[in-house]
Amino acid sequence: MTKFSVLSNGFKALMPLNIQMFATTANTSVTVQSGAGSNSTKPNAWYDKLLLQLLVQTDWYHSRFAQERPMPARSGDTINFRKIKKLEPSLAPLNEGITPDGLNGQLEAISAVTAQYGDWMLFTDIVDVTVVDPVVEEYTKELARSAREKIDKLVRKELHAGTNVFYANKKASRVTVAAGDIPKIDDFRKMALAMKKAFVAPAVDGKYVVLISPETAFDLMDDPKFVKAYEIGQNNKPFIKGEVADVYGIKFVEVPNAMVFEGEGASAVDVHSALMLGQRCYGITKIKGNGDIQTITKGLGSEGSGDPLNQRQSIGWKINAFVAKRLYEEGICRYEHVPSNA
Repeated sequence: MTKFSVLSNGFKALMPLNIQMFATTANTSVTVQSGAGSNSTKPNAWYDKLLLQLLVQTDWYHSRFAQERPMPARSGDTINFRKIKKLEPSLAPLNEGITPDGLNGQLEAISAVTAQYGDWMLFTDIVDVTVVDPVVEEYTKELARSAREKIDKLVRKELHAGTNVFYANKKASRVTVAAGDIPKIDDFRKMALAMKKAFVAPAVDGKYVVLISPETAFDLMDDPKFVKAYEIGQNNKPFIKGEVADVYGIKFVEVPNAMVFEGEGASAVDVHSALMLGQRCYGITKIKGNGDIQTITKGLGSEGSGDPLNQRQSIGWKINAFVAKRLYEEGICRYEHVPSNA
């Protein structure tokens, strides 16, 4: 663990930093006592605004194509997603004057238990928090990036816990995937075909979405079928953010932290995973709104007798209720392979 300090020569130094779950606290100014007088930090609202703005701007994609469900205040820790099963049409013709039997709708409730998440950083009393200090502001930016990465990895973990999987080069399991089992565009076409046959709706703009690592994108650019389709279909329309290409009815989106199963392939090779997604196939609780994400600052001396010399202050973030849940297994398929540059 590290904490931040400023040396007398003006250079910055890293020392042990405490990172743990925050306890509940009010989103107000923190007043700290110093001798006979008092001193107030800037309101948390400033940091909330900065944190949320950066949360939106940070490029993480695993939660991007989810359906969002807000969590009302004081509603417990469990959220229910509704899964509507496909109706099976009757092919029998109508008989004159006779009302046919109606279709039977099936609605499945999928429950998920939410949890709190958060991180915080401890600073020494050398850092001045009576104004919006540049040091604290810069670390608020880093906390925002870290918060989004944490949330993204939670969603990624849930998506990769599914049962729908396709292995490169016709391999039968992850432990048999080896060096040379590089990604091929035909494999993705087969995955998309399977989703169509399962009546899975495309994720966006009538296209399925595949989240791929930079290494996977590198290999696809050398696949002759990929290159040919890309050149024919390239019409200079704007891509969605992060999109590498739109070919064969599939949008390929490069993500900075695609899942890699380190050392789990043949001969302990790293196995990369690409995710193909259909429409509304997973859900998450909403990140913003109802005060469920906040910045928390603690001023010098806020620990009371635990900080008798006013030496410690902190800043952190907390989300009160978050969970990701797979809803339609047939609409989520991971593709395990070994890129040539892995």
